[in-house]
Amino acid sequence: MAVSRFLIGGLASALLLTGGVFLWKGYTQVAEEEVIPDAPPDPGPIPVAGAGAPKRGVPPPELPAAKDASREERRFNRYDRDRNESVSRVEMMSTRTAAFRKLDKNRDNLLTFEEWAAATGDRFAGADRDKSGGLSRAEFATTAPKRAPAPKCKC
Repeated sequence: MAVSRFLIGGLASALLLTGGVFLWKGYTQVAEEEVIPDAPPDPGPIPVAGAGAPKRGVPPPELPAAKDASREERRFNRYDRDRNESVSRVEMMSTRTAAFRKLDKNRDNLLTFEEWAAATGDRFAGADRDKSGGLSRAEFATTAPKRAPAPKCKC
């Protein structure tokens, strides 16, 4: 009796599976033949450019060239945070107040680009020992800021 139930269950499963396959095949054939009425027509093959066709579109119009900032102007602009063409004492680092006072010749607590350039030009001239108009490696090394000596104890 247990064997007959097993055989009947297997035969029923096979019939259900076969019926499901036939139904599935029937639905896919109808879907393939069905035409969607609102679909756009097939555009056909994509056209290919000829041998003499340009490789790119029209070039963009010429843009005005940006002014190349000198090294000193870039350095100055790093300090001039509010872009008002002068570096205030607040903008200059608080640890650099002595250096700021040296650069601020007219003592108005504002550093103009002319004051900045004059001081750095003097610094360059002082480093250029042989007055060649350029700095050798040894001369350039003298422009580096002096490092504070390391403390002798770790207190």
